[in-house]
Parts: sequence; structure tokens; C-alpha cells
Amino acid sequence: MTTIVVFSHLRWDFVFQRPQHLLSRLAQHYPVLFVEEPEYDDGAAFMQRSSPAPNVTVCRAHTPIHAAGFHDEQLRLLQPMVAQLAPPGEDVIAWFYTPMALPLLQALQPALVVYDCMDELASFKNPPKQLLQRESALLNRADLVFAGGPSLYEAKRHRHASVHCFPSSVDVVHFQQALDRARVHPQQAAIPHPRLGFYGVLDERFDPELVGELADSHPEWQIVLAGPVVKIDPARLPRRPNIHYLGQQPYAALPELLAGWDVCLMPFAINEATRFISPTKVLEYMAARLPIVSTPIADVANPYGHVVAIAGSAREFIAACEAALAQTPQQRRHMVEAMGAIVAATSWDNTARQMAELLESAPAHADAAAAGTAAASAAASAQALPGATGVFHAAGTANAAHAATSAGAAAGATGTAAEAARAKTAAKSA
Repeated sequence: MTTIVVFSHLRWDFVFQRPQHLLSRLAQHYPVLFVEEPEYDDGAAFMQRSSPAPNVTVCRAHTPIHAAGFHDEQLRLLQPMVAQLAPPGEDVIAWFYTPMALPLLQALQPALVVYDCMDELASFKNPPKQLLQRESALLNRADLVFAGGPSLYEAKRHRHASVHCFPSSVDVVHFQQALDRARVHPQQAAIPHPRLGFYGVLDERFDPELVGELADSHPEWQIVLAGPVVKIDPARLPRRPNIHYLGQQPYAALPELLAGWDVCLMPFAINEATRFISPTKVLEYMAARLPIVSTPIADVANPYGHVVAIAGSAREFIAACEAALAQTPQQRRHMVEAMGAIVAATSWDNTARQMAELLESAPAHADAAAAGTAAASAAASAQALPGATGVFHAAGTANAAHAATSAGAAAGATGTAAEAARAKTAAKSA
């Protein structure tokens, strides 16, 4: 039996996104232990466990240390707890969403190390000072690297011999519940139409000035924003009679929100934090067959510019929303057909299946001690560079059609995940 031990900067009960989609599906084949960043508790250190999904166990350490995230000061308490996570004698796949947890690897001696890079965390607000150094060490140690979109793939593919582009996907069945436009979300039931909506984290990637201008341009438009406010001052958010903040919503409620919207918004700021993002919501919006207006995010504009309205300024964004609300029946039909073709070509089930094939076909690491060496090196560098803090937040998605090349996949060179899996399968059959 093989257990996947995951180290994540995101909590399982935060916004439901890539980690939850993938790991809840991989849990059909492997027990999954999802290790979150520790939480402060003034008592003795202990590991809290919960089971939010079948075969998934969330492990959250409670420690009397105030330092946030996988901070260096937490390591001496976390390492013995991590060492006891997997049952004795079982193989372990160590799966990282944050390089900051790399020093904990030495407690596991894994057979395989996976880095699922869903964001360029160093570009986010207030990254830990060791983050880039730890990522370099993780790339040296990892057996497989998964990139969460084309932009990330291009950024990582020259840094590792086995990088695979796995753009985030969509649960079509879930989001097509929004096609029943009679569904009503209670928090927006009294909000008049037209409704222009966005759901997701409101952080440094969100453009509050753009949303303020959008609301001012048409006071009759109702702007619905659903999501937690993180890492930014709430005072920066625009306050208007026609802007409605609904707070974080459960994943199950998102189709109800979409069912009541007329236009879906992606008002991202253009900055370092959004340079590599591949927003999952674009495919979810498409599954609901609603017009979408976005700022020029690369992993949206490149694969989806023929079906998503891309606007580079506030004036263009407002005009695109006006055009979306004025669509003719023929324009709507063409849009729906194009969106249907895109979402039909992808699913989280297929993504998880292809990842599982790579996990099964990847050779076990020949020198298990290398894990301890890489982790010990990271731990030593942590002591040399004290004061790191954890990173919070992320998102990600894109179209695999733009996932770049696959030259030499069977020999371990870079390439798309599907091509690499086919090459490895063929090699095993030969």
C-alpha cells in the first residue's frame, strides 16, 4: 500500500480548488494525508486529524509557536509528528504544494516526490525569504513536477527533466446545475438584474479600482462579489449601492450563484501576482454557459480569447460587459457552442487519472537517502536564514491545448502529461 502525504499552504476547508479536486479523486487509489500549516495553541503540541472526504485525512498540527506557516521555528515540533503520519512499512509519495515544507521531507524517506506547482508563490504578497531557495532544492529532489497552466509550465520546464503541464479542469456536471436558471441563491434573491458576478479570493490579484469604475459606469448594474478578503485592506474595496459582497461561499453553492448571473467577471489586476495565474473559474463559468469578461491574463487570453471577452482597460471592460448584456440569440448560440466544446474536452477525472498513471510508471527514487539529504540541506539553510513565514493563497487553471511541447517524453524530457503517460506506457509494454 502506498500513501500520499501532501504538504499544503492552503487549508482544505478554504476555497475549494485544485488540491481538493485532485486529491479527492486520487484518494480512490491511495490514502491521502493532507498536512496543513500549523495552528497556534498554547498547550502541548499535537496533531489534529479530520476526514473531510473519503480516504482523505487532514492533519493540522497545533503548536505553542506563533510563527505562521511552515516556519523554521516550527520544524523541531513538526518533524516527529510528520514521521508518525504514514503507517509503518508503507511506501510514501511526498506531494508538495509549497516548497516551504521541504525540510519535513527527511522525516518520511519517500519512494517518490511530486511538486504540484499551482502558483508562482514567490510573486505573491510578502513571500518567505527562503521560498526561491527552497523551490530550487525541491526541483532538484522531485521526481515529477506538475505545472498548473501553460505560463507556469514555460517557467519551470527548463528547470527539471520531467515537468508535465496539467492545467486545472472543471467538474462539468456540478457547474451545469447552473443551467437551471430557476435556482436561487438566498443572498442574491433580492438583488435586481442585470447581475454581473465574480467569485473567488479577493486579494492582491483583484482589481478594486476596475470594479469601482464598472459600478459607477452603470448604476443600474448590480456587481456581485463572492469570496473571502485576504492579504489586502478591506478599506481598499469599493463601496457602492450596486456592489454586493457575499463573503466566502461553499463549493456546493456556486451553481446557484451562477444561475442568477447575467455576466461573469474576471477583474484581475495586471501585476506580478497575476503573471502566471490560470484561473479555474473560467472553465466553471463556461460550464454555466454565461458570457465572460476578463482582463488580459495570459492563460485566459491565449487559449480562450475566442470565447472570453478580453479587456485591457476599464473603458474596454465596461464596453465588453455592455456587449455581453446585448448579445443577440445568434451570438449567444455561437458562444454556447464554443464553450461546450472546450469544457467537453477536459475533466478533473481525466487529469487525476493521467497523474495516477505517471505516479505508477515513475521509477522509485534509487537513493532514498537523497530525500533526507535535500531536506536536511533545506533545514540547514532555514537555520541560516531565520524569520521565514508561511505563504497563503492561490488559484489556477488553463487549457492543455497550449501546454507546449513533448519532445523526448519517453526519455524523461519535458512534455505534456498525456504524452508522457502514453510514452511511459508504451515503454513498459515494449
